[in-house]
Parts: sequence; structure tokens; C-alpha cells
Amino acid sequence: MLAFLPRAAPAIALAALLAQPATASDYFKPQRQLIRHGVEAVLACNGLFTSKRTLAQVKRQELAYLVRFDGDTAPGELQVHAKAQAVTVANPEGGQAVSAAFRPGIGCVVMAPEQRLADIDTLPQLLMPPPAGDPATLPWPMGDKVLDAPLPAEISDAALQAASDWAFERDTPEQDTISLLILYRGQIVHERYADGFDRHTRTRTWSTAKSIAATLIGQLVDAGKLSLDEPLALPWAPALEGGTDPRTQITLRHLLHMSSGLYPVDSFGLEYATGSGLAYWAGASSVAGALNRGLVRAPGSFWDYENYDTLLAVLAMKQVLGEAAYREYPRRALLDKLGMRNTLLSTDRFGDFILSSQVYTNARDLARFGQLYLQQGQWQGEQLLSKDWIDFVRRPAPATADSGNFYGGQWWLVPDERKGEVPPDAYSTAGNRGQFVIVVPSHELVIVRRGLDYGAQGFDRWALAREVIKAVRR
Repeated sequence: MLAFLPRAAPAIALAALLAQPATASDYFKPQRQLIRHGVEAVLACNGLFTSKRTLAQVKRQELAYLVRFDGDTAPGELQVHAKAQAVTVANPEGGQAVSAAFRPGIGCVVMAPEQRLADIDTLPQLLMPPPAGDPATLPWPMGDKVLDAPLPAEISDAALQAASDWAFERDTPEQDTISLLILYRGQIVHERYADGFDRHTRTRTWSTAKSIAATLIGQLVDAGKLSLDEPLALPWAPALEGGTDPRTQITLRHLLHMSSGLYPVDSFGLEYATGSGLAYWAGASSVAGALNRGLVRAPGSFWDYENYDTLLAVLAMKQVLGEAAYREYPRRALLDKLGMRNTLLSTDRFGDFILSSQVYTNARDLARFGQLYLQQGQWQGEQLLSKDWIDFVRRPAPATADSGNFYGGQWWLVPDERKGEVPPDAYSTAGNRGQFVIVVPSHELVIVRRGLDYGAQGFDRWALAREVIKAVRR
């Protein structure tokens, strides 16, 4: 029998209906299951063929992350295709399988559910020769040859070791530190790896990639090819005819501040149901979904952490570079110049960089990246990034003013409530599972912590900075 709303109070009745808990059906469940299989496929593929770890290691650590999924999504059956350098995950009870395949210069690319191993050759790859020289014989920081030298007099070895033990010896198995690297005045003063990892091991940066994206974009702003405050000429979808699309108010500054005002799809419980999750893990375009969101708030008025905001900024970068230059731009403009030889920037199957998360690298490359910022954008005598841009990424986004001034331009800032504990000039990248590059200008430190955390996700990077700073005598 149909129930009709009473005419006398339709708004009240409708509000009551909307307020009821949604217990009947999870209409996103098929997508959640598809995404779960994609997470397994991508993490396993990269764990095996990008990180070069064993299947047992991958299952024990990379896939431990799957405890974060809802209980009604089932793990799939994992099949490794060693010759094709691919992994397929299928549901033993039927449904769509998801495959991911390693591609040279990029890492593993997730395929659409209907694609098969025969389609791997259609996926993007980046065939660029490595920079000249052997990193094993090139001195740090352009290479990996580190000379034995005594610690600077102002550095306490005992305090460094205590900070290292603090990072590795956690009181919960869910915080799994795999590497810690500390630079003081550009020199490695501490480097430590968990069993099964070394300085060559690449792991996923997750959202630390956003700070790399902001750096590449900043170089284009410095060159006058992009502007922070001019409206972006993006091909919004659906295209609106007969009037001005309000999304044309959005600027690059809004996107980098996570304040676009666009409809949220990566938060409020939708992280593994829709939005960028379908591009990360299920073969959807990272561009199409980012463009297809309506404006629900005034740009700049509300902070909402959305992967798609970063990906829209990356799309603006692609538009000014053009297709051919875009693919090689990160290597030519930044990675090769810093000696970041171990860093792979992955794409979706359409060739668009997923620079909100999908980067694989090692601790030393991230230390080089952090040192660029500590050196105010200068590297080997060349100004790769302007001081103005570094000031921008370190300045709080206006929409965070009432909640602690904790976020800048794709970098995280020391929140107001922690500034008595940590120097207020510190700032940090941050990625899921505990990926941090912490820059502390006042103490000339760069701290890199890599993790394979899972579950509650609680590693405190500012507390780590506090412990490391104790080693610098002032």
C-alpha cells in the first residue's frame, strides 16, 4: 500500500522521513565491493612489482589495511600473473573482477572491470631514460653515496636514538613504522628501516602526493602559466547552457585550499563508495568524476578534504602544458632535478596523473623533496620554486581560521592548539597509513616517517617532530 504525505504539513513530514536512519539498503554496496577488490589489486600489484616485496609480505602488511572496510564487503581471491606483472582480484561468489598491471615509469594502473590481461598493452607507460650517472657513486643529495662523518656537535646521538625508538616502538600494532630518515642542514643524521625494507623500497605516499602536486603547480605559477586567483577554464560537466555556470567562480587557490565549494564525494562516509575511489581502485577516469560536481557552497567559505579538488588543480596543469609535455613534466621539472630517481607518479588508465595519492617512492626521495622546501626552493644553485610559493603553501587557508589554522596549500600546518609544543614554523605533508615529510625551518630539520599503519590511524607526526627536535641543542 502506498503512503501519502498529509497536505497540511508536507515539509515536517518530509523532514521526518529524511531524519530516519537509512537501514533498508546500502545502494552503494556493489560499488563498495568493487572498490574493495580494486584496493586489493592495486596494493598487491604495487607491493609485488613496484616495491618488489614478496607476496607474504604484501599480504601481511599492505593488505592489513583492508580491516578498514565495512564488514559486509568480502575479500576477494587474489591471482598473481607474474609474467604480465599484474594482479587480479575476483569475488568467489561472482561479480566483477578488478585487475591492476605494472607499467614502466608509472607503476601499477588499475583497469576497468571489463578489461582483461590482453588489454595491458593499451595502458599508459612512461619510457624516459634515467638521469645520467650511477646513484650509488654520486654523493648525497643527488646520489645515494653518503660519506661517514661525525654528527654535528649540536646534535645528540642519544636523543636521536630515543626519537627513533619512539617512532618504531609503538604501543599498538596498528602503527607500523617502516622507515625514519632525519636530515639536519641537508645531511643524513639518522636513517632506520624495519625488517624487510631498505633505502630502495618504494611504498605508496597516499596524500603526501598532494604536496608534490602543489609543487609542480607552483612551478607553473612561478612561470606565469597559471594564476592562483583567475577563474579556471575547466570543462565542467554537465555543461550548462543559457546562463553562467557558478563553478566558473572557482580558482586555483580555492582548489589548493580544499575549499572549492563543490559537492563532497570523498568524505562524509563516501570514501570507499563513490567519488575518487572509483578512479583510484576501479578504473574510472580521475578527471570525469572531478568535473561532474555541482557547487553547494561559496568557493573559499568551507574547508572539505576532497581528492577531487587536487585532481582538478592537476587538470589545470595539464591544460596549460598540453598532452605530450604533461606526461614528462614531473620528471623534467622536479624529480630528475632533485635526484628523485625512485619516484613513480602513477596515472589512471586514461593517462591522467593521480597526484592526490598514487605515487610510489622511498624515504630518501621524500627527504630530498623536503629539503627543497627547507632551502626555500633552491637546489644545486637553481631556484626551482619561488619563496613566494613556499609562503603560500605555509599560509593557513582562510576556511580553517575558526578550526585551528591547520591547513595551507596542500600542506598541513601546526594547528593552533599544538603551537606551544612544536615550533609554529613547522609544516608537513600527510598521507594515509602514516606518510609524513615534516619540515622544521627554525631547527633546519627535515623528518621523513613512512608507515604501513592500519585500523585506527593515529600516528602523531607533531609528537614525532617534538621528539626529534630534542636532539638539536640550541
